[in-house]
Amino acid sequence: MRISKAVLAALLATSASAAFAQPPAAPAAPQAPAQPERQYNLSRGERTALQPVLQAVGNNDWAAAAAALPAADAAVSGADAKYIVAQVRLRIGLNTNDTQLQARAIDDLIASGGALPAEMPGLLENQARLAAAAGDQAKADRALAQLAALNPNDPNARMRMAQARMGQQDWAGALQIYQQIAQAEQQAGRPITEDLRKRLLTAAYRGRMGPQAITYVRDLVTAFPTPSNWHDALVIYGEMGNGGPGAKLDIYRLMRAVGAMSAERDYVEYANAAMEGAMFGEVKAVLDEGLARNAIATNAGWARERLATATQRIASDRPTLAGERTAALAGSNATAALRTGDAFFSYGQYAEAAELYRAALQKGAADANLANMRLGEALALGGQRAEAEAAFRAVTGPRAELAQLWMLWLSRRG
Repeated sequence: MRISKAVLAALLATSASAAFAQPPAAPAAPQAPAQPERQYNLSRGERTALQPVLQAVGNNDWAAAAAALPAADAAVSGADAKYIVAQVRLRIGLNTNDTQLQARAIDDLIASGGALPAEMPGLLENQARLAAAAGDQAKADRALAQLAALNPNDPNARMRMAQARMGQQDWAGALQIYQQIAQAEQQAGRPITEDLRKRLLTAAYRGRMGPQAITYVRDLVTAFPTPSNWHDALVIYGEMGNGGPGAKLDIYRLMRAVGAMSAERDYVEYANAAMEGAMFGEVKAVLDEGLARNAIATNAGWARERLATATQRIASDRPTLAGERTAALAGSNATAALRTGDAFFSYGQYAEAAELYRAALQKGAADANLANMRLGEALALGGQRAEAEAAFRAVTGPRAELAQLWMLWLSRRG
């Protein structure tokens, strides 16, 4: 015996594939020919057994539906009848906020043999989500594997699998799948999209996978060097603790150079880092810029106080620079040469800063990598690209990656 979908439509309004979505509003009028209605193959006994529970669902009487469900469950044997019972169980679970009942219903829908192929991805995704929420990671993994197996060459299927892993905070598992998607795209001769590059970086960052995160930072801004991407990439780079001691100042200098300063935090952190290094001219320049752009709001009072302090220090600091430069170049103290170079840098006098950084290196700077980094920055901002690249290439150790990012920016300047 057959029962038309029209008979069940009012009772089973929630489809299996959209089990956790709000039912869409009915259209005022169809814009295309109606699709053939699904026909459910039910025996006479199954139809009789289903009537009480379907009537309760139609009345939104979830207590009555739950009470009638066991009898209907025991009476059905065909795939379509089992599918309908599982749908009823799902409706009860959704309307009573019973996640255990929802999970069982999803399992039953998958096992019924009555779910349509188009419904299976949504069912498996929800099965994985509910299993992970219940702490059954093995079951979640099985569902995700089945999801991927439905169409091994479908990047959307693998993307759903990766997103599910992200939802489970399985960062390494998600990253592995994103990497597989990227590899498949490359093998097919297609470029890796900006969205996928961001997903790779996000998974590596959240998983605190430093080397991978740095690789994806570089890859993202190489392929898509927008100010927004530069900003996010450099924030992630800094938060991963890369670049060694004092790297924050060099990170924010690059962020400002590429035009990626956008958040209030950028100006506040940059100004603090410059103040710690007694680079008063840079403090003033950064805070003036942030206030002029209305980028500093919550901390505006703090910024004006810090700006006043920096202005006072500039009044006493800048007039002495010429004498300090002469002494630093003539003396043997590499540290004095480096600090004086920093002072000139903070006032935008990049040629003088570069001269003093070179002197610091010649005098045996204790941290040659820091001196070369600052030399490269001064030369880059002073418009001497070739010389800047040579200085950045001399940087080794923890600062090397940041030096590479500076060179990447330089390469885009033409």
